[in-house]
Amino acid sequence: MSKFDNSIWIWQRMVTPHLAALAAALAERGFKVNYVANENLSKERTKLGWKMPELGKVKLLLAPNKDTVIRYALNAPKESIHLCQGLRGNGLVSYAQRVIRKRGLSHWAMMETVDDTGWIGFIRKALYRILSLYWRNHLTGVLAIGRKAPEWFVARGMERRLVYPFAYFLKEPTISNLLNSSIKKNKKRPFRFIYVGNLSYNKKVSLIIKAIAALELQEIEFWIVGAGVRNNTEEQRLRSLSNLLLPKKVFWLGVLPIKQISNVMLKADCLVLPSLHDGWGAVVSEALMVGTPVVCSDKCGSSAVVEASGVGSVFSTNNQKALMDSLNNQYEKGLVSSKQRQKIMKWSRCLGASSGAKYLESILNFKNNKVNLIKLPWN
Repeated sequence: MSKFDNSIWIWQRMVTPHLAALAAALAERGFKVNYVANENLSKERTKLGWKMPELGKVKLLLAPNKDTVIRYALNAPKESIHLCQGLRGNGLVSYAQRVIRKRGLSHWAMMETVDDTGWIGFIRKALYRILSLYWRNHLTGVLAIGRKAPEWFVARGMERRLVYPFAYFLKEPTISNLLNSSIKKNKKRPFRFIYVGNLSYNKKVSLIIKAIAALELQEIEFWIVGAGVRNNTEEQRLRSLSNLLLPKKVFWLGVLPIKQISNVMLKADCLVLPSLHDGWGAVVSEALMVGTPVVCSDKCGSSAVVEASGVGSVFSTNNQKALMDSLNNQYEKGLVSSKQRQKIMKWSRCLGASSGAKYLESILNFKNNKVNLIKLPWN
């Protein structure tokens, strides 16, 4: 239970598994949690296999329009704490933030690592510089999600004492007897690489196919979970590429319900996420939480926990040779044993919602302005 009885309000465009589990865990710790969202789940997310997450004791408040958002913000208790999605491009959440600012309520911005590459990145740096100057005297703090996010926001002008490293803390998976049975039945199976996510160009799945093919590894499989977005141009290109370079070694599992993802990851030996940019990359946490090592690019926000896990590796973004070295290293280690998997799973409890809620409570209760005195869950 917190040292204070303030209610926590989470403001987001839609309800997501990324924050729902954390909200439920905060409620279990004794907070009065209100989750305000413009909608339950978008049609696009539903097509990707997402399901409405369980919220436990959390009170869900749907606010589909500006007036409803403002009304909720005006009626929030004076001593309430508000965790808001971002500072720009966050739709109706921005109206709540203006009310929160005007009322002088405790306001925390949750912000992911920002892609600052190219000329668009240059504009984003300037824009976030302006936003930081505008908001920093009206924020209680920033929950910076991603490996480089804290330093990035400090460099944009946010005061260091306001910026706390953060993550998306997920619901702990229920493994039961699947762990031992899946390992015992597959002792002689091929080594399995797996990718989970949408099949957009930004995810660079083509780099995985090219890297595995160039290594000419024997006894391997590459599982792909997901589908193309908007149109199937990228997926069609990837299928053609895999038929050319890795015939009969790539298995297309399509879109799976989110509850099945953990079970599929459990049967793989290495998750690969080579994104050109990922604010966090929740599949990384999901893989580690079922004991599957991860190889990801250094542009994935979750690369911080990959390094901390002591398994898998982080490679230079869009560098095929570096990815080949990482994949070959995992391949040479062989299939993930039951003992290894259990060890990774035990460590990965730090990425679960219960750990995240405890960490967030320590941040909310913190009185000293030296941010580095708070221990990160994964360190």
